[in-house]
Amino acid sequence: MTHEQLDRYSRHFMLTEVGEQGQAKLLDAKVLMVGAGGLGSPAGVYLGAAGVGHLGIIDSDVVELSNLQRQILHRTESVGTPKVQSATTTIKSLNPDINIIPYNLRLTADNVEEIFSEYDLIVDGCDNFATRYLVNDAAVLMNKPIVHGSIFQFEGQVSLFKPHEGPCYRCMYPIPPPPGLVPS
Repeated sequence: MTHEQLDRYSRHFMLTEVGEQGQAKLLDAKVLMVGAGGLGSPAGVYLGAAGVGHLGIIDSDVVELSNLQRQILHRTESVGTPKVQSATTTIKSLNPDINIIPYNLRLTADNVEEIFSEYDLIVDGCDNFATRYLVNDAAVLMNKPIVHGSIFQFEGQVSLFKPHEGPCYRCMYPIPPPPGLVPS
């Protein structure tokens, strides 16, 4: 680690659960964040601050003014720009050590395997069921753990799905709800 990294992550070194070895693992980790909105925003800030060395961010939306009250990765001057660009700028300003790979596109059956193959862990903060089930199915096929988050108004949940070591999202919810039944 560089002198700046030793200083930046010094508080982690004091934690027996992290220490220098744990921080080195974080710097080597490759995490893909699906969604840079309400759930991806705090995840991205904390992954960057913690020193996750390689962070992929996939989102096809642009920043809107109505996002700013809850999506902390984005700023007023980012309105109209792609969320992945705004997220990259914010995370890099917090921690320039992070290697960020922005994917300004939708995750689809055609690109999911190629994108997932580059990462150790998937953080699912998507806002629709089609993508959530795609993330689940690809992660199970590729044996990639998923940290899944969802929220509705003042309620939220976080789950870890580790393929072949417990149930997956589809195991718990075999059939997506019909379109329009559950707001996103």
